Order: sequence, then C-alpha cells, then structure tokens
Amino acid sequence: MWEELARKISEKTLLVCRRSGEKIPYRVDGQGRFDDLSGDNISWWTNGFWAGSLWQVYALTGEEALKSTAAALEKKLDAALMDAMGMDHDSGFKWLLTAGADYTVTKNPASLNRLLLAASNLAGRFNPKGAFLRAWNDRSGEKAGWAIIDCLMNLPLLYRAAVITGDPRFGQIAALHARTAARHFQRPDGSVEHIVVFDPVTGERLGTRPGQGMAAGSAWTRGQAWAVYGFTLSYLHTKEPLFLSCARKAADYFMAHIPASGLIPVDFAQGEDCDFEDDSAAAIAASGLLELAAAAGESRYRDAAEGLLRTLSEKRLELSPDTDCLLKRCSVSFHDREHNHPLIYGDYFFIEAVLKILGKGVFMW
Repeated sequence: MWEELARKISEKTLLVCRRSGEKIPYRVDGQGRFDDLSGDNISWWTNGFWAGSLWQVYALTGEEALKSTAAALEKKLDAALMDAMGMDHDSGFKWLLTAGADYTVTKNPASLNRLLLAASNLAGRFNPKGAFLRAWNDRSGEKAGWAIIDCLMNLPLLYRAAVITGDPRFGQIAALHARTAARHFQRPDGSVEHIVVFDPVTGERLGTRPGQGMAAGSAWTRGQAWAVYGFTLSYLHTKEPLFLSCARKAADYFMAHIPASGLIPVDFAQGEDCDFEDDSAAAIAASGLLELAAAAGESRYRDAAEGLLRTLSEKRLELSPDTDCLLKRCSVSFHDREHNHPLIYGDYFFIEAVLKILGKGVFMW
C-alpha cells in the first residue's frame, strides 16, 4: 500500500510543481489551484511547507524540477529574513523546510547562512525570566509574555544550530523552552494548552487563552499533535527523559480520543453534531507518532500512526490532477468562518509521514 501511495503522491507533486511555477501556496482557490503568498505575505508562517514537500519528493524521485523549484522558493524567503516584524517564533517552519533541507541535501553555503540567521533571530526571542520563547509580534508589547504550544516544532532550528556552530547556547535555549512547555502547557491528563501568558518582566505565569481551540480547557487537536511531535523532537535532540514522558502523555491522550471514524475533529471537546475536521492534525500526529514509536520502542504508536494515515488516504485524499491539494478537510481554528478545506501544511505532513513509513524522504527536524 505505502509504496503505491508514495508513487501516486510523487506523481501529483511533480505535476503541481510544474504547473504552479514558483508560487508559495497556503490554500487553494475555487478552481482547486494554489494561491501565492510570495508578495505582501512573504513572512507568513506556512511559507516553507511547499518547498519542504518538494524536497521530500525529490529525495524519493530525484526529479530535478522539484529541487530547482524548492531552491527558488528558498531565495524568495530572503525578503522575510529582512522583515523584523515578520520574524517570529515560526522560523523553524520557514527555514528548516527550505534552507535546512537544502543544506542537508546539497551543503549549499548560502542555505547554511540563511539557517543560522533564522536561528539567531529565534534565539533572540528568548525571555530568561519565564524561560520561554515569545510567540507573535505586536508593536504595543501586549503579547510580550505570550508563548504557544506550536513553538515546540520550531525548537529543532536551535538544536541544529547548536550542532552546526558548536555553540551550546542555541540548544540550551531550546531545552529551557521545552521544559517550560512541559511544566506550564501540559495538563495532568496529557492534553495541552494552546497559549500560556507570562508576565514578561517577572516570568510569573498569568494564565491561559483558548487560542485556536474551542474554549478554555478544551483540546485543540492540532495543538495536541504539535505536542506529540514537538516533545518527541526535543527528546531526540537532548535525550532528556522528561520530554519522552511528555510526548507519551500527549500521544496517549490523542490516541484515546480518536473517533471511531478515524477522522480528527478540530477540537476533541467539540460535540458529535459538529462536523469541523482537521486532516492536518491527523497528519502531524501520524508523523510525530512514527518518531515516538522509534524513540520509545513501542509499536502501538506506529500502529496508531498507520491507522490515521490509512483513514486519510481512504477518505480524505485528493489525487486528481485537476486540483493542487492532497488533503481535503483541514481547519485553521475552531472559530474560523471556514472549515474543511485544503491547507499546505496538512499536505506536507502527510507526505512526510508516508515517506517516513517507507524509510525515505528527508528528516527536516
């Protein structure tokens, strides 16, 4: 099954790459074609995922068009590196999947330079009082104490910079943030908060905000997937048992709440009458569970990952050449007006997870 699925995904990715040129997509339009965030939205957090998909499929197929297009998209992101207010906690998503992948495959020195510039900026967001990396930017300073669960996935940018430069500060900052996430984001049952607010002067924890989930105390599924994958990655880079324990708890909560249909809702607390889905949460969790299975030596996590991927491939995968997307029913946030539509990061993590099952692709993290 997986070899055939990878072949079909690869064929479609190459077709869309040739058709889309050098677009940096986020969603698809009414005709199923990718939009393009190359201009005013060059700093958007998802702008590395299409290039990441191209690098994954290039590693499988060796198709030169994938490599050259990914390299062109990486250069476009140079404009984001020069946008102070656009540089935020999501630098890992933007540059691990572009410059990081490029450097891994080609040893391009320009890619290494971009990677280290992004890592230095991310490290500069560290607040030593609360031991956290600040999330979004705002000119008023109102969000200076905000941290989010998503940031766990960006920490590998710092871990990788520590190895490349021989400077342990990068890795120390990443591990400090991960420990803060373990202490302040994960609840006793293994579920996680999306946003935790600290006093940026004293470091005191002031409270939480529901963020993109349904309500305070609920379980936003993409955030839960970030926790599964993100804590696992911090364990892989540090070997700290705390992070493996947190990853297990997050994974066990996620797995215990998978509906009988196998399709993942936007929030695990939403009612059965709500049809909001998030294929991206399923794909992210699947890829994280595969890493956790290897790290923990527990096959049940791999079994759960394969179950999620089978459900997506059977019920939510679009392989028609007439559309640019792969997964059909993703959601950004529970309270958005629109739900159940394609999003580029859902496609990326689906490709990554399928290739990971086969022992192929590029490890971006």
